[in-house]
Amino acid sequence: MEKGLPKALVTLGILLALGMSVAAFLLGTQTRHIGSGRQNISVKGLAEKPVKADLAEWSIGVSVHADTFADALSKLRQGRPVLDTFLEKQGFDKATLKEGDEDVTPNMIEEETQNGQFRQVQKGFVARQSITVTSKDLAKIATASKAALQLEADGHPVFYSKPLYLVSNLEEVKMSLIGAATQNAKKRADEFAKYGDTKVGSMRSASQGAFYILPTGSSVEANDYGGVYDKSTIDKIARVVVTIDYNLDQ
Repeated sequence: MEKGLPKALVTLGILLALGMSVAAFLLGTQTRHIGSGRQNISVKGLAEKPVKADLAEWSIGVSVHADTFADALSKLRQGRPVLDTFLEKQGFDKATLKEGDEDVTPNMIEEETQNGQFRQVQKGFVARQSITVTSKDLAKIATASKAALQLEADGHPVFYSKPLYLVSNLEEVKMSLIGAATQNAKKRADEFAKYGDTKVGSMRSASQGAFYILPTGSSVEANDYGGVYDKSTIDKIARVVVTIDYNLDQ
């Protein structure tokens, strides 16, 4: 019994030593993992500047109704000269006009039956044709869109949309903002690092997020994805968001 005791103690000592070694290895591995997880920082950068629309698009057309396909098409062609004269008086050159195809479709309406149900029934035909005006003269487009209201009030079967005010050099605007947004991201990273007892190192990765064209004075929260393209105003704000990962130097 006394002779077996030393062997048991030796075995126990070996097991304890082995257990402590395994525990030390695991603890060291976890410590290195936690430390390596704090070797980089991800920040967003934001940049914006005012831009102005330099191109406008506007659509106007003729829409008529008749009992037969042929009559609808005939009425459409009869009403078209009035639209051509209107656009000519507004000062638009033919090169700025894009003519859509003539289109005749069944005129479907919802009709209530005797048992209170509703069904779609055809009541003649609708013929339509639109013309899209594209011009760098934004004031001329705005004036024409207002004049169309009176054309409709005079009894002419016209329809029209609101003008779209566009920025033709969007890619140039975007590229000019990416550099500024990157500088903004670096400043933010430096600010974080200053209070974290570390320094910002090299850039690991960078990605462009959302690109916004907003009405002047609007407030939209910056997101990583998506974007907004305002086409209703002439004066706008262009905004770019980037996300950048930096290494941290201890």
